[in-house]
Amino acid sequence: MGNASASICRSLTEDIVSGKLPPGQKLEELVLAERFQVSRTPIREALRELHARGLIDLQPRKGGIVRSIGLDDLSDMLEAMVELDALCCRISAERMSAVQKKQLQMVQQQSEDCVARGDEAGYLQLNHQFHQLISAGAQNRSLAAMLSNLRERLAPFRAAQTHVERRLPVSHDEHQAILNAILASDAEASYEAMRNHTARLSINVLDLLKAQQGGDAPGRAPSEAPAAPKLRKPAAKVAATAAVKKPAKAAAVKRRA
Repeated sequence: MGNASASICRSLTEDIVSGKLPPGQKLEELVLAERFQVSRTPIREALRELHARGLIDLQPRKGGIVRSIGLDDLSDMLEAMVELDALCCRISAERMSAVQKKQLQMVQQQSEDCVARGDEAGYLQLNHQFHQLISAGAQNRSLAAMLSNLRERLAPFRAAQTHVERRLPVSHDEHQAILNAILASDAEASYEAMRNHTARLSINVLDLLKAQQGGDAPGRAPSEAPAAPKLRKPAAKVAATAAVKKPAKAAAVKRRA
């Protein structure tokens, strides 16, 4: 996908996730080409990508129609993300090199500066680096590939949390707990710190989507507060653990399920 189509895809994704483009809304190629001042070729590429992400249904030679975001499917992906992220962090605590740990410390320090300045864009970039370093530290290509795929699919939903109060300071504090556990080579504490961090983000995402699908405006408290969404009882641990190189850890992971 070229730069133009990627930019269009990001813009339309944000509009769909935020509710600006509601379910059933038609996305006509000609109208979109005029909106973004491009030819229809990058529009078609962007629409194909949105279709691949499950955000729209395609109409041949016409455009697309915004789909209703399935909370069950989204919950499944978030549940998998929570467990895989935590598992990756557990392994990283045991395998990360001294250089990688130092890099993680530096990223965390730079993130603190962004929080102090209120630099959200800078923080989000460093947040990506923080998680990438942990993923690399696990030294497991299969696990890294699964996480990368899930992160890409969930990125637009997780990025839509701009309304969450004290989002950056809370995230930074949780990163500090993760960092402390990794520096101490404490696998269990690393697992719990990352799982708590990712689970909180996942609940925020489900809250946002439930509010939107219930007809409440994004960024505003629902008129009738729904029951707090909960991720289902972890079921991904056993399957995910089979991907790692140390089978002895599998029993420990399963016991925590």
